[in-house]
Amino acid sequence: MSAAAGPGRPDPGITRTRVGAPAGRAAMTVGAVGIIWKREMLRWWRDKSRIIGSTGFPLVFLLVFGSGLSGAMGNMIGGGAQAIEFEQFIFPGIIAMSVFFTALFNGVSLVYDREFGILKEMLVAPVSRAAVAFGKTLGGATVATLQGTLVFLFAPLVGIRLSVLLVLQLWPIMFLGAFALASMGVAVAARIRSIESFQMINQFVMFPLIFLSGIFFPLQGLPAWMNVLVRINPVSYAVDPLRRLILEAQGLPEAVMGRLSESGLALSIGGHEVSIALGVAIVTGFGIVMNVLAMWLISIRD
Repeated sequence: MSAAAGPGRPDPGITRTRVGAPAGRAAMTVGAVGIIWKREMLRWWRDKSRIIGSTGFPLVFLLVFGSGLSGAMGNMIGGGAQAIEFEQFIFPGIIAMSVFFTALFNGVSLVYDREFGILKEMLVAPVSRAAVAFGKTLGGATVATLQGTLVFLFAPLVGIRLSVLLVLQLWPIMFLGAFALASMGVAVAARIRSIESFQMINQFVMFPLIFLSGIFFPLQGLPAWMNVLVRINPVSYAVDPLRRLILEAQGLPEAVMGRLSESGLALSIGGHEVSIALGVAIVTGFGIVMNVLAMWLISIRD
């Protein structure tokens, strides 16, 4: 029989949690990450010009770049009898480009918050600074994945068929790649104090990663130095699974897929084809390293 609650006794039906207890701190950290994630989502949703511009950019690349080089690149991806149009070949790369540009550029919001004093208010809150970095990264990865999903609307323009199953296979890879690049963006922005500086560094980092990942060209007949750069580029291992999943889902004959693989469809190291699982694992590992780096850099006191 339990004693009745009195002035000196706590009510046995009430569970008390100290604010400083581990459970309380964990709840505050999760709550802070959720609030920052929601803020990034609202900023993206309310900025319609950003959504339209980020969607129109890949469309220009797909139609102008794809159509302009279709004749020159066609024989490189289909052998003597072209099995797939160049626009179809680069469509997965255009999705990746949209995702990665958006993810890396999302780091500018951190610089914006620092420049206008918003970041200072976040950092003095009773939560871990790492939560700020993770919330920014998670929000940026989600925004980038949604932005890349909008590119799916252009699939009929180049004869690509998308199914629900294929989209469900693509989303995790897109998100992992976006998480890795968003983490890099936050890491770059963590010690930068002006938006102009971030934009310059962002372009310096982004364009080599994009153009040396096989987005716009088959991975065959490359110079030795470029071949090395493509294979040490983590973005290559995010583009490759997207391209293989999309092209394999088009119902092409095995003989055609074999010719495409010989023409640089699949990424290989030392003559061994990199599996989709291995590519995803490499991207995941890179994302974890970049996120830990971002958390560490933002935790350094100014």
